[in-house]
Amino acid sequence: MPGTSSSVDARAAFRAAALSTAQRLAPGHGVPLSRHLALLAEADFPEPPPVWTDERALTVAALLSARARRDALAEGTTVVRRYFDDVRLLRPAALSSGARALLYTSVGEYCAALGWPQVATRFGAEALLFAEAPALRYRALTVMSLGHAINGEFEAAESSREAADRLFAEHGWPRQEQAYILLLAEILTSAASLDIERLARISRVLDEAFADNPYAVYTARAAEVMVQLLRRDFGGARAGARQLLHSSGSHESHRMVRSFVVSILSDIYVAQGDPLQALAVLEPYRNPQGHGVCFSMQRSAALLQLGRERDLLRETDACVASETDHCLRTLMPVLLGRALAWNRLGDDRRARQSVEAALLIMAQTGTWATTFSMLPRDETMELVEAVAGARPDLAAMLPELTRTIALVAAPGDDGADRPAGPPLRLTPTERDLVSQLHSSLSLAEIAHARGVSVNTVKSQVRSIYLKLGVSGRTEAVEHLSGVRA
Repeated sequence: MPGTSSSVDARAAFRAAALSTAQRLAPGHGVPLSRHLALLAEADFPEPPPVWTDERALTVAALLSARARRDALAEGTTVVRRYFDDVRLLRPAALSSGARALLYTSVGEYCAALGWPQVATRFGAEALLFAEAPALRYRALTVMSLGHAINGEFEAAESSREAADRLFAEHGWPRQEQAYILLLAEILTSAASLDIERLARISRVLDEAFADNPYAVYTARAAEVMVQLLRRDFGGARAGARQLLHSSGSHESHRMVRSFVVSILSDIYVAQGDPLQALAVLEPYRNPQGHGVCFSMQRSAALLQLGRERDLLRETDACVASETDHCLRTLMPVLLGRALAWNRLGDDRRARQSVEAALLIMAQTGTWATTFSMLPRDETMELVEAVAGARPDLAAMLPELTRTIALVAAPGDDGADRPAGPPLRLTPTERDLVSQLHSSLSLAEIAHARGVSVNTVKSQVRSIYLKLGVSGRTEAVEHLSGVRA
């Protein structure tokens, strides 16, 4: 009952846990205690105060960070909107710079855990304005690095990470006090640049520095699965991903990391030519706010391989409608997937517009290998070359784009891993085209007879080849001779 000694003791324990945790969020005072994080992660958030004080700000900061670190994210973005309008507090504040900086960094950490990177980065940048102490600047930089990394702004993520690392080294803080989220940002950057050795090193650092933290250990194992995927050890990566998703240890892991593992597993199935299994893996999952992990993007790779272009467009309509609210890292593959779908459907204008939008984002954020992962290489290359070559402001990107696309393994490259089976169902247009492939007409003559451009026929023919698992017209005709399309 309220007012009893037990309730007073509980309030005192909560207050002590909150203030101790808030003090330890930045380096130099030890790491937050596990029992305090567990207690705070289960506590309710207070109502917005009439006036924000340092104590109330530190309490909310501790609650937000505890929920982020213990994966207690059920209230989602509602929590942030309870207190803030963008990065502005809804109620008046009489806060010291340090308390304000710590509150903003905790909001940023929580938003990053939700997969809401744009907002996480804004809170990190706002915190940096008020972070007068080196430890608070370090914490703000770590939040910014992770927000940028999730959003696909990897150059900015690396810049923030390097600044944070310099601060950490200059002040000689204990190794166990380094920010876990900074290592998570480095994992994303290493994967994007296909730096396998760096990715493997980060896994070892997580094991050594956070051996007593099961959430960090789970992340280390997830990084190892990514290493296996990049090395094209699909069997090992698939087994590792399934073990992570279904083991008892998954209960002590972060939602974002689990979502990355789900994405890795779906990529493996697409790479091995089993898109139906990829869709089955993704079926229970819905896109989080901000699309830091975009399951629609993951589904689009499988739908593209199945030749279900219109399903792909319907799946990703909401992604393009969200515009600036969508994570850029996952929006670029969505735009490229839609471009390929439009191209196969014969809508050259929309295909080029979608590629152009993706390339303009790349011009701002950089060209990264993961953008092109699991997209059919030749189709993607042809579209990118056509659009970038026609625009002087994008043409300078072509050498790097060509090199990057060539580095990324296209789905089904490993013929031995592609399961044998009947051809996939062809669209009505493709069925009509099949009969003409049996003739002696050239593709130009077929295009003239059908009243469409040669490029449209080429796109449709490539779609047929992809569905049949063949590489040319002769092989397709031989395959189709015994198949009722």
